[in-house]
Amino acid sequence: MFTISRQDNRIKPVKAKSFNELGFSERKHLQEWLAHKPNALGSEELLIIQKEFAGFDETRERLDLLALDKDGNLVIIENKLDDSGRDVVWQAVKYASYCASLSKAQIVEIYQQYLDMYEPSCTDTDSPAAPVNASHRICEFLNAPDLDEVKLNLGNSQRLILVAANFRKEVTSTALWLLAQGINIQCFKVTPYALGEQLLINIDQIIPTPEVKELMIGISVKEAEEKSTEVVLKNRHNVRLEYWGQLLETFQKSDCTLYNNISPSKDHWLSAGSGLSGCPYQLLFLQKELWVALNLARSVTEENKFLFDYLVQHKEQIEQTFGEKLEWLRMDDRKSSRIQFTKAVDGFNQDTWTQSIAWHLQYMSKLEQALKSPLQKASEALKQTKFE
Repeated sequence: MFTISRQDNRIKPVKAKSFNELGFSERKHLQEWLAHKPNALGSEELLIIQKEFAGFDETRERLDLLALDKDGNLVIIENKLDDSGRDVVWQAVKYASYCASLSKAQIVEIYQQYLDMYEPSCTDTDSPAAPVNASHRICEFLNAPDLDEVKLNLGNSQRLILVAANFRKEVTSTALWLLAQGINIQCFKVTPYALGEQLLINIDQIIPTPEVKELMIGISVKEAEEKSTEVVLKNRHNVRLEYWGQLLETFQKSDCTLYNNISPSKDHWLSAGSGLSGCPYQLLFLQKELWVALNLARSVTEENKFLFDYLVQHKEQIEQTFGEKLEWLRMDDRKSSRIQFTKAVDGFNQDTWTQSIAWHLQYMSKLEQALKSPLQKASEALKQTKFE
């Protein structure tokens, strides 16, 4: 790493440091950095579900960080400081073998314990502090409507991530061999630098190299759970396709034209354009709930929050036009924001579908009417605002 001098058109090296000479420790520093910023590891979205996990029967061993990836696989993260040591691969493989037997319910419980300890409550502008629910967080992370549709820790899908400032040759050699055998393992080299009083850190993936496609493992040792989940998914997909088909026929005969060019879907939502890119109107059909919503989901977080805040300023007028109180979800911990109206139902009971479809039509029509003008004005205001 070098600095550039404009004055003499030269580059000068930035001095690499060791963690020890900077006074950093594995548990207090490196582990905490990664726990709070897991996407530093290759820019991948990971959900940290436990630190110092010690839930192994008859052992006192603790793995540094346990996470979930976007495919529902468990990720074992082992951190070392200036030297990886010669046994880090064996240690990580051992932890993966312990974690291979964890069921969905156990994983949810492990994450709930983590949330209870490190995030005991959450608040938003519309509701008092409430316990953070692990099931809800996992469903949000995996973009699933409920836990029944979530696949977690299937088969031998466990992944290994090793983090250290330096890796011994026996470690990299073993990691490459495991990679060739289909074990999903990654090694990240972490180097601290000093630039005057400022400290920098560089994280490079050295195994596999960025050009190598990540290897995934698909052999399952939990066939019963996997088959059960597949059956549930297949049944729900068929139910949704049929519901959306009936709903779209009804919508096409109505004055609501939002969904005229939309096809039935197996998903639990059906989106339609609002006239503002990245901000669709959505119908949701869940087993226990119906939604109509405006989802503010543009690529820039600040734009979504700007649009939400603009619309909140006109909340009274919007709700008066809509005829009901809406749920205003700014969701500061997420990129998107949402305005929604919901109804509890027995969704998969086809005897109730006529009423459910009528509800969806009635309240989506009202939502579009209430938000059309304010959303257009919010869009015009957004064009006048620049976000870096």
